[in-house]
Amino acid sequence: MNIIKNIMIGATLMLSLPVVAQKFVGGDISLLPSYEQKGAKYYDASGNAIPALLPFLAQQGWNAQRVRLFVDPSKAPAEKRAEGAVQDLDYVTALGKRIKYTGQKFMLDLHYSDTWTDPGQHAVPVDWTSASPTELVDKVYSYTKSTLQHLVVAGATPDFIQPGNEITYGMLWPTGRCYPTGANYGSGTFENFARYLKAAIRACREVCPEAKIVVHTEMSFADNVPAFYNTLKSYTDDYDIIGLSYYPDYHGSLSTLNSVLTRLETNHPSKKIMIVETGYGSQWQLPGSKKNFTSVWPLTEQGQAKFASDLIALLNNHASVTGLFWWMPEDNEAGVDWHNPVRSTWWNGSLFNQSTGRVLGAMQILRTFLGGSNEVSHRFTDKSELEKWFTPSGQAIVQPVRSGIYITQGRKIFIPSVR
Repeated sequence: MNIIKNIMIGATLMLSLPVVAQKFVGGDISLLPSYEQKGAKYYDASGNAIPALLPFLAQQGWNAQRVRLFVDPSKAPAEKRAEGAVQDLDYVTALGKRIKYTGQKFMLDLHYSDTWTDPGQHAVPVDWTSASPTELVDKVYSYTKSTLQHLVVAGATPDFIQPGNEITYGMLWPTGRCYPTGANYGSGTFENFARYLKAAIRACREVCPEAKIVVHTEMSFADNVPAFYNTLKSYTDDYDIIGLSYYPDYHGSLSTLNSVLTRLETNHPSKKIMIVETGYGSQWQLPGSKKNFTSVWPLTEQGQAKFASDLIALLNNHASVTGLFWWMPEDNEAGVDWHNPVRSTWWNGSLFNQSTGRVLGAMQILRTFLGGSNEVSHRFTDKSELEKWFTPSGQAIVQPVRSGIYITQGRKIFIPSVR
């Protein structure tokens, strides 16, 4: 009967504790509902069935998840949908709510396209193709604003927002295509790209003022990364986090990554940095690999785990790096009809064995990125938050039965005693 009083006392006590920089570890789990729908079977390292993957990931120490969103994937080419470009607003809303209810942070990855965007493709959404640059600015702003309003109302407010995916060469091609140095690319200009990006950020700030804005690039050419952010600064500095994709199979050695991180920290000391995509194989190289590091990290479960450990050791030498996200850890065709797979292509960097469905060793390694800095406190605001409770490991409970830390409505709350 005194639980609400104790929660309020506990929240007040937590607020007086020293504040430390929070770090985040997780994955891009955009295809999890698709795997669940197709009957994928997940097992822990001992072979025990995992009934629900999101609480299990929380139990592994993961505290954030990333999900991509396409404008209208029903209009994407069939082969792109077969590869996993299926995340529309309803899909992302449902998954975002699940992430929030397990107490994890939600990173929204906005692709301003109906299909994949990366350094080689940034197609304008089908319904936007006739728009001029000025009209595209309005469309980006209105689409971003309405999307975020929908998520907020549904209880899936993003904690981090990426306005654009791997935008090293701009977005919304051809008019928003450009070089990282600021030079024009065909009919595209950096000025157009910057206008689109600023419109997106403006909508994010208006609807989700507490969310952190992530500007996301990739490292196909390492020098492009510092060049991009130096150029962008002359147009806008209104973002919070530099987001990077880093895959050794595509981008090179850890020493290359270390050099890029050092240059970014020197040139942009006010920005946090996150690795928002990474991965490495446990049996086969990633598709389209351009590098070979099998002598350093063999294509085995142990080799994959060593890559994760070596990456974390490097990242923890950079105080500005506060996030690490594994790309598609949920990829798992175990239990799925092999004649009707979830994806038409192989990823090869999953954190589950595709044949047995068992979790791989790198999963446990990734949590070490957090160190001891991942606990934060939140103010209890409404007793309706008593409706849903979770332990820190992600286990759903009716209500707290002993003192400790609990999660409710996405908030971690310390309860000193329960009577």
